[in-house]
Amino acid sequence: MYGALGGPRLLLRRLREVMAEPVSPQARLDKIVVHIAANMVAEVCSVYVLRADGRLELYATEGLNREAVHLTTMRASEGLVGLIAETAEPLALADAQAHPAFSYRPETGEEIYSSFLGVPILRGGNTLGVLDIQNRARRVYTEEEIEALQTTAMLLAEMIASGELQSLVEPGGADIAIRRALALKGVPLAEGVGLGHVVLHEPRIIIKQLVAEDAKQEMGRLDRAIAAMRESIDSLIERGNMGPGEHREVLETFRMVAHDRGWLRRLREAVNTGLTAEAAVERVQNDARAKLQRRTEPSMRERLHDLDDLANRLLHQLTGQSFVAAHDELPENAIIVARTMGPAALLEYDRSKLRGLVLEDAGGGSHVAIVARALGIPAAGDVANILDFVEPGDAIIVDGALGDVHVRPTPDVEHAYAEMARLRAKRQAQYRKLRDVPAVTKDGVAIDLHMNAGLLVDLHHVEETGAISVGLFRTELQFMLAARFPRMSEQEQLYRTALDLAPGKPITFRTLDIGSDKVLPYMTQLKEENPALGWRAIRIGLDRPALLRSQLRAMLRAGAGRELRIMFPMIASISEFESARAMVDLEIAHLLRHGREPPSDLKVGIMVEVPSLLFELGHICRRVDFLSVGSNDLMQYFYAADRENKRVFQRFDPLSPPFLAALKHIVDAARAASTPLTLCGEIGGKPLEALALLAIGYRGLSMSAAAIGPVKAMVLATDLRLARAFVANLIAETTSGPKLREGLRNFAEDQGIPI
Repeated sequence: MYGALGGPRLLLRRLREVMAEPVSPQARLDKIVVHIAANMVAEVCSVYVLRADGRLELYATEGLNREAVHLTTMRASEGLVGLIAETAEPLALADAQAHPAFSYRPETGEEIYSSFLGVPILRGGNTLGVLDIQNRARRVYTEEEIEALQTTAMLLAEMIASGELQSLVEPGGADIAIRRALALKGVPLAEGVGLGHVVLHEPRIIIKQLVAEDAKQEMGRLDRAIAAMRESIDSLIERGNMGPGEHREVLETFRMVAHDRGWLRRLREAVNTGLTAEAAVERVQNDARAKLQRRTEPSMRERLHDLDDLANRLLHQLTGQSFVAAHDELPENAIIVARTMGPAALLEYDRSKLRGLVLEDAGGGSHVAIVARALGIPAAGDVANILDFVEPGDAIIVDGALGDVHVRPTPDVEHAYAEMARLRAKRQAQYRKLRDVPAVTKDGVAIDLHMNAGLLVDLHHVEETGAISVGLFRTELQFMLAARFPRMSEQEQLYRTALDLAPGKPITFRTLDIGSDKVLPYMTQLKEENPALGWRAIRIGLDRPALLRSQLRAMLRAGAGRELRIMFPMIASISEFESARAMVDLEIAHLLRHGREPPSDLKVGIMVEVPSLLFELGHICRRVDFLSVGSNDLMQYFYAADRENKRVFQRFDPLSPPFLAALKHIVDAARAASTPLTLCGEIGGKPLEALALLAIGYRGLSMSAAAIGPVKAMVLATDLRLARAFVANLIAETTSGPKLREGLRNFAEDQGIPI
């Protein structure tokens, strides 16, 4: 019956013509249901659209009472239509009224119809609505007819996702679900507020042809794309070229999914129904997402990610389109949205047009977060399922300080954030006025404010912030962003350029701090039970002396005739420092032997971030030229709490009395030995935490460029004698971090200290 009227190819061609007509959205939808009913030989065809309030609304019908359009609604679990929306599966019934889920709606006049066929309108696995047909006679719908209606529903999904039907919503009425305003919660990556429009880092493939002209040819295209995809995955594993987080076992699992017979069978079956290869991939993935999104097991979520990635790879193989957005076509006020992203990818975008970054999988310690902070781009991470909720061009707001993301914000929310951004810009202007004001407390204590960096672009901020030096330059970022291990000449050029960009401002270069979560894409990662406590940082350098000596030689050459500061990370014992220092001496001797000029003033120090060093401070202070506290790692080792694990790390407050006692112990030891001391962890860049650090004796803090203004404002408003006495009493009387934090906040407010 269905095939005699031309099949899906003719229907879709007619619907495409209707989609292009210059008519109103309602008229377009009314024409579409007429064409579907005629092609499917049905007396009724209806389209229900899911609203933001969770109800399904009748948007168009051919055969039912037209007056019921926009009046008939039901819950997304009510009646046959609600059942389809809830399960995201088709439903074909010869006697619909005998089904237990049947719900009679007298205003529609549907009591005269017996048979019913309905399919979900899906996009990205999310239900957007329901498309159904009905007949008076009892009719057994064929698999071909079910497939045809599903294919037609894919076209309707495009129309709903475009937002075209939103214009049909009455003032004060419920928005269409896919266009509703959403408030999503993530974790802060980089402070700031960004207002703009969504740009997908990996653009979705828009499928223009759903029905195949030649099924055999489409099957061949699908098979070739699958083979090419498998080959690329195999090559990735065999080369060992694994990016950050892409451990070998993850890729092996990914390869297994790519060879899954059930998945491949469903793809081929979809092509055999008459779909193009691209449409088959989208149909199968829509069905998979609809099912797996309703499962709660973490393993199912991981499998969904794998299937999403494979489907995306297949679509790009089939279409030849690029995996990432065209950087030269970036619109103004772009906010990049991605599942995950490496730091190099972020650096390729035009910063002048970039207003924010939202990631589904990324924590505050991730490499891309470090780069986002360096670039001053507001960013939020761990925003669950963000890619399921956005369309390119959607209005979006990212609050990097709280990790909040607002998709398609309401006018009042947008206005509030626009005002927040305006006030932030005003504050930044005020901070810039403090650039040349010495950081001295109200009672005359000078505080040294240094800047953290890792990219050459960071160094442009040294002058504009008034930082007295670069207290931490993360050299590993150059290695992480490179496609291969940088040659010594390339390293030397980077360090020389860095020194040139900050004339008269000392730079403290930290030697390579890799391992744990910092994986070089061209370096095979060892599988360790606990990589944060494993082979990393100085341990790699001492075990691979050629690597460390090459970097030291590059630094010493770049610093010829200039002041140079070198710092070793993760020193756990005096013997480790002595071994590293001996390499510096060897490289200086090498320079002199070859007639090269050494640095005019060389200082060698260490980061204090391993608790064992707290018990050797007296000895280590007599051997080093300076100390720098790495509070991020020191805190995770102090509390045995992985800072990338949100379940445990947020249990502990850096303002807890035990941790402050440990930090004060370092201050006292450094002062006793007259050893220069700074702190370069994140707490040094937060005004409230920095106030506590000053109160226990710290006089040098190193932080991001954006943090210097707020911290300097705090310093200028503080009477350190009062703060010192208050914090000492607070530590003595308080046992918990939150209570100490609350007490300190109250003190700051009483004293008029901006925090």
